Amino acid sequence: MGILKLAHGKVSTPFFMPIATKAAVKTLSIDEVQSLRPEIILSNTYHLYLQPGLDILKKFGGLHKFMNWDKPILTDSGGFQVFSLSKIRKIKDEGVEFQSHLDGSKHLLTPEKVVDIQKIIGSDITMVLDQCIDSTSDRKEVQKAMEITTCWATRARKYFLKKKIKDQLQFGIVQGALFEDLRKQSAQELKKLNFDGYAVGGLAVGETNDEMYKVLNYIVDELPDDRPRYLMGVGKPENIVEAVKRGIDMFDCVIPTREARHGRLYIWKNSNLSSGKFYQTINISNEKFKTDKSPINKDSKIPALRNYSKAYLAHLYKTQEPLALKLATLNNVEFYLNLMREIRRQIEKGKL
Repeated sequence: MGILKLAHGKVSTPFFMPIATKAAVKTLSIDEVQSLRPEIILSNTYHLYLQPGLDILKKFGGLHKFMNWDKPILTDSGGFQVFSLSKIRKIKDEGVEFQSHLDGSKHLLTPEKVVDIQKIIGSDITMVLDQCIDSTSDRKEVQKAMEITTCWATRARKYFLKKKIKDQLQFGIVQGALFEDLRKQSAQELKKLNFDGYAVGGLAVGETNDEMYKVLNYIVDELPDDRPRYLMGVGKPENIVEAVKRGIDMFDCVIPTREARHGRLYIWKNSNLSSGKFYQTINISNEKFKTDKSPINKDSKIPALRNYSKAYLAHLYKTQEPLALKLATLNNVEFYLNLMREIRRQIEKGKL
């Protein structure tokens, strides 16, 4: 456990960041996000660069004021988004050339430009540009991507320090897929750059849970224990618990909001986190919930989740009322945030 001090406030570790990719947590207003009591959220550099664009963000004085959020924000570099746009991007030594998925316009993201964009965004934690690659790729591809990531990280760190940016932290990203020697090489080279924190990227992109844990078992020991360690894009609740046990401090994932859109709700069963069976997921569209009078979540801090029945929520999904997505998102994001509170509580008591 620890406290991470950022420009817009303190964050207790380990923590989970609800994803506000395009300056909004899907279906929720900022007041509703605030009611869930997250200490930090995550937004996306690539998407914000394209929309609303840097001119508008400058006019508002950054993302915090634009979206009326006064707590910390982490922005990822857009590397994963570019990775997912494989048909409309080209990796060069200089950076990533890509076509906008919105209008087809051409853009070049360089390590230095990503620093500048995130400075305009005004996020508290910034990620360097990296080349994300499928974890099942062959060694030659993985090594090339890792070397490009290290080169870009070196340029980004040098530029960040040259600009004397004081109100942001900058994190490096360890790549190397499932190859232990490449992962360790990546970590060692990034450590020399003295980043403010270190992320483990390129996981949860095709490998099994056991393969992920195997990487974490050795890579965490390669990273400084006085800096935050961030596992990007992970994951299911049991993945988070296992990663915390291995020394990870920070998490983000689309699962809470994505599952909500499909009517799948996360529900606590017990507090035995080590069992892996401390929660269940229910599909609210199942016939059995059609007449279920029990609350959506009787233990929630959110009145609507305590007051509305599962039957009502099932009805909202069936009739495609937008309120259904809001309620399910509130439930799932609250579950993830409560999971992190329970993890911190059990760490403090020596139970985890």
